Amino acid sequence: MDNDNLSAKKTITVIDTFGFLFRSFYALPPLKSKDGFPTGLLTGFMNFISNIGKDFQTDYIVFALDSKGDTFRKEIYNEYKSHRPDVPEDLLRQLPVAISWIEQMGFKTAIKDGFEADDIIASIAHDAREKNIEVRIVSHDKDLYQLIDDDMIYLFDPIKKVIINEEKCYEKYGIHPKQFIDYQSLLGDSADNVPGVKGVGAKTAEALIKEFGTLDNIYNNIESVPKPRWKTLLLENKEMAYISKELVTLKTDCHCIDFLHEFELPKENPILKIEETLLKYDLNKIIERVHQNGLNYKTELPKPKEIVNYDFVLLDTKEKLENVIASIPKDSIVAFDTETTSLDTKIAKIVGFSFAYEDTKAYYVPIAHSYLGVSEQISLTDAKNGISKLNEFKLIVQNFKYDFDIIKFNFDIELILFADTIILAWLLDSSSKVGLDALAKSYFDYTMIAFNDVVKKGDDFSTVAIEEACNYAAEDALMTYKIYFKLLEEFKKQNCEHLLKIADDYEFKFINVLINMQNNGVKIDTQILKNLKIQNQEYIQELTKKIYELAGSEFNINSPKQLGVILFETLGLPASKKSKTGYSTNEVVLSKLIDSHEIIPALLEYREAYKLQSTYIEPLLELASNDNENKIYTSFLQTGTATGRLSSKNPNLQNIPVKSSAGREIRKAFIARDGYKLVGIDYSQIELRLLAHFSKDKALVDAFNNNLDIHSQTAIKIFGEEKASEKRNIAKTINFGLLYGMGSKKLADTLKITPKEAKVYIDSYFEAFTNVKEYMKSIEDYVLENGYVETLIKRRRIFDFNSANTMQRIAFLREAVNTKFQGSAADLIKLSMIKIFEKYKNDENLKMILQIHDELIFEIKNEKLDEITNDLKKIMENIFTLEIPLRVSVAIGDSWGDLK
Repeated sequence: MDNDNLSAKKTITVIDTFGFLFRSFYALPPLKSKDGFPTGLLTGFMNFISNIGKDFQTDYIVFALDSKGDTFRKEIYNEYKSHRPDVPEDLLRQLPVAISWIEQMGFKTAIKDGFEADDIIASIAHDAREKNIEVRIVSHDKDLYQLIDDDMIYLFDPIKKVIINEEKCYEKYGIHPKQFIDYQSLLGDSADNVPGVKGVGAKTAEALIKEFGTLDNIYNNIESVPKPRWKTLLLENKEMAYISKELVTLKTDCHCIDFLHEFELPKENPILKIEETLLKYDLNKIIERVHQNGLNYKTELPKPKEIVNYDFVLLDTKEKLENVIASIPKDSIVAFDTETTSLDTKIAKIVGFSFAYEDTKAYYVPIAHSYLGVSEQISLTDAKNGISKLNEFKLIVQNFKYDFDIIKFNFDIELILFADTIILAWLLDSSSKVGLDALAKSYFDYTMIAFNDVVKKGDDFSTVAIEEACNYAAEDALMTYKIYFKLLEEFKKQNCEHLLKIADDYEFKFINVLINMQNNGVKIDTQILKNLKIQNQEYIQELTKKIYELAGSEFNINSPKQLGVILFETLGLPASKKSKTGYSTNEVVLSKLIDSHEIIPALLEYREAYKLQSTYIEPLLELASNDNENKIYTSFLQTGTATGRLSSKNPNLQNIPVKSSAGREIRKAFIARDGYKLVGIDYSQIELRLLAHFSKDKALVDAFNNNLDIHSQTAIKIFGEEKASEKRNIAKTINFGLLYGMGSKKLADTLKITPKEAKVYIDSYFEAFTNVKEYMKSIEDYVLENGYVETLIKRRRIFDFNSANTMQRIAFLREAVNTKFQGSAADLIKLSMIKIFEKYKNDENLKMILQIHDELIFEIKNEKLDEITNDLKKIMENIFTLEIPLRVSVAIGDSWGDLK
């Protein structure tokens, strides 16, 4: 059970910007500033901004804009929007001012050439729905009614401050939102010059849609149309009806919200950010109000803009490089960064490096830029000498693991780390963004040069002009230097300087463990994967054939839309509500239908087989086949989760399915080298042991101290001696579930019992283990009071309760409890890994090759197998003194698959 990704449903608010601003203009009197500039629209706009958090709560917000010039609709129908009246001069003067304020305040706009704001809104709503994010559209425009989906998408009228949902749509038009496109195709729209069916008015369109449901259905059953006049009008205007349908149908593929953090509410008070500008327009009242009462969501005061001229210096000769390094004072802190040809350290070649030891100045050393007419650069020998000298200073690096590998593989120099800013930023707030660009923006309101603006698509850094590369690379070093000192200030300000000791004692040392583990890699038996690929492909084909037979037709099984039609229309299975994008066919939906038709188990098996093939078997085989030793090298992320667990990528080896036989088969391809065995050492029931340690519950502590089976003991306490054996699995579910905030409803769903029964089980558990409930409550009380929770070694995870809505607060409390246990378990395994690495780093008899949450996997030489395994077991069981003993289980085999 991994709770890192559990959280309450979030909300995105999408503003129909022009529609809202036009309505603001007409809703307010014609206000003017002292110098006669119209300000009615601007006043309405700023009132709206000041009420965010009062009129509605939201996690994300985006202002959708119309593109300039013609859209694709003009190509479909040249008369589209051709009869619009002239816009009042006062409105036109205010519009660009309001638009410019949006981004100045820190909000995000969304626009795309050839599309209208409505298409942008529809696309964002579609994308958000896929991500299970609730969508509030700030508009009362009927063109957007087609998007309404009561569960997920609704309109909000900002003037009347009311929600427009399915009920309101039906109340006003007599039809449902999913019928709105076809309704508008018949009715047309005089405002946009959409023709519709000439002669068909609102009542007729409503009657036709109520009877036939869709435009297609009307024309397929034209003989059944009740009134001859309607029939004539429909036949005469059929082409226009379908052109109108094209015009009114909103696009759902012209904008996405993949980088959700971009749409978060501005952290700095957006109104005060443009205070001076607002004063110029005499919008004094809104500023006074904000100064007096703040905003309705939590903001910080805008940071004063730091106006500094940074000096980026090119060192393109040996003399220049030597002179600068010779001038660095002894014991200086020096920020260091590399520029390379690839993110993959196994193939990356160094192109140059940068460094900084002052607050406003940084240097770039070009080594291997390669383009026609390239100017003088530093030789590899001189670069190596320069880096060796820099290595004598206190090196600060952002993501040291990467630069260490680059310098090691290119120059055979091992960089010595003083501090890694990515680790420090993560320790300060493990839930925040810790990339250099994000930190520079957060701490200095500084926008860094984007990589994509410097390197053309398909090229690498070696093709960048040296002068341009100097600004980009030196900026990285300078910001790393500045961020380091800023972080030191923050640790002091937030009264958590003990985290700097944790960084020095554990986290910085742990980087070397990960570097070693990554470079060890793990050997793959490619023949096993080749065989698996063939077998699994044949299995997919068998399942495909079976699914087609059960469905009665062929279709694209990987298309949720087509599958939805087959399941819920062709086969008539009970469906959850259909949305604009079709029926939901996700795993939860299919699992609930497992007994309703034999196609469902086949579909679930197909999906698992297809995922194994595309996500694991084929990529792993390709990676192993491309390596001389048939090894796979993953990249472990130390800052990848908020709890402190490691994550892995390229490839992700931590999520190969555990319970499926195919997952086990894939693991069998991970093998030991000749003369070695794989050894898996797994902390046993680590989080339950931590619960016993922290809660000091006597029954739990006694059970672990007496080496009793905790799940059987729980079963005895809840169900009695006679039933304990048969109820052990239920007890196990309860034991682990409570650590992840599982309530009676979730437990009921998991055990397939009633919530009432589940509540009885939970109450019985807390009666048996009296201290546990009290301790769980104490975690919640602590985090509510302090805003953070601490792990075993006092790492922190911060929760922003002040700006959280009710659902988020509930999720934060659950995550706080989970972090206490999962985060502490992560601490223990990290401490063990550091100790094992330091003891065995130069011993060829042992290599640490994988960490999968609570399990470590080693490759150990046959001759030393028993001796080293026993020592590892001893280290891991004695890494930390708890109220109860730590226990590990050991498994030995020729492959990873043998270890389970």
